[in-house]
This record gives sequence, structure tokens and C-alpha cells, in this order.
Amino acid sequence: MKTLNLRQMAPEFDTIAVVAGGFRHLSLSDLRGRYVLLVFYPADFSFVCPTELQAFSDRALEFRNVGCEVVACSTDSHFVHCAWMAQPRKKGGLGEMDIPLLADKSMKIAKDYGVLDEKTGLALRATFIIDREGQVRQITINDNGVGRSVDESLRLIQAYQFSDEFGMVCPVNWKVGAKGMKADESGKEEYFKNAT
Repeated sequence: MKTLNLRQMAPEFDTIAVVAGGFRHLSLSDLRGRYVLLVFYPADFSFVCPTELQAFSDRALEFRNVGCEVVACSTDSHFVHCAWMAQPRKKGGLGEMDIPLLADKSMKIAKDYGVLDEKTGLALRATFIIDREGQVRQITINDNGVGRSVDESLRLIQAYQFSDEFGMVCPVNWKVGAKGMKADESGKEEYFKNAT
């Protein structure tokens, strides 16, 4: 299985996506200049996946407001994505979505990102934060039975943006409005002197 490393350029993708109920080609390069939260999930019509996708979709505007696009991907076809979106949320469907769903029927995207389960042909429950220049900044893979935290994904994006903008590191549980730390001895001393 291919392995991606941090600060490596994210593999390009160019595929059909379901966007606002219609089909369109979407590539990673289309999103350059913005952060991208690439959310791989195992399968349409499954169990944990709709809870995650609904939550990310419902908060898509919060991500856009900080310069980030959320994009979801599975090895299902765009036709299956549409069928799942047509199913009501109360019955485990997605309903209307405010994030693109990438079709990866060839499994190329999942392979390129190193998250394809070769035995099942399904993507792992993986999350990649890709920065404005296209570099991978964060990789998380959950066991399939446990969903992700939308709050934590948003916090991480804001932390990487803060670090990029101010050249500082973000201590434990950093949130917007909290102090960063200069990554040198005087910065560390200053931070801990003022820590409560």
C-alpha cells in the first residue's frame, strides 16, 4: 500500500463528483489556493458514514468561512451517491448535501492516498488536511467503527492556518483566540511564564 507523508504534495485527483445534486468534474487543482479537508469514507448506504457526511455538510459554511473546502470520497459511483442523497436522512440517507461527493469507482484516488482496503475495495475512514499549496499537513485514519469529530477537524485547520500565518506553534488544545508559542527557547519561556 502506498504511504503519504506530511509536507508531501497531495496526489492530484480528477473525477466525477456529485455537487448540489448534479454531476461535474472536480480536481484537486480546482481547489488550489484554499485548504481542503478530504474525507474518505468506506461506503454509501452504510452506518457511521451518513452521520459523518451529514455533520460535515451541515457545517460546510463554517469551513468555507475559514478558507477550506470539505470534499468527501468513497469507491462508490456517482450514480450510487445520487441514490443515497435521494434517500431521506430519517431513513439513513444523506438528503441534500453542501459538500461534493467524489466518485472513485476505479479506486485510484483511495490507492493514491494509501487508504484502499484491498480485500474489500473500500476506502478506510481517513481524513487529510491539504494546505493552499497542495501539501498534506495532517493524516488521520480511524477504525471503521468510530466516526470523526467535525469540531476537531475545524480546529486543526484553524491551527495550521494560524501556524502558517504567524510562524508559531500551537500548544495542546489550541483554539482560535488562544496564544501560540514561538518555536525557540525564548518563545517557550515566554509561553510557560504566562500559562495558567
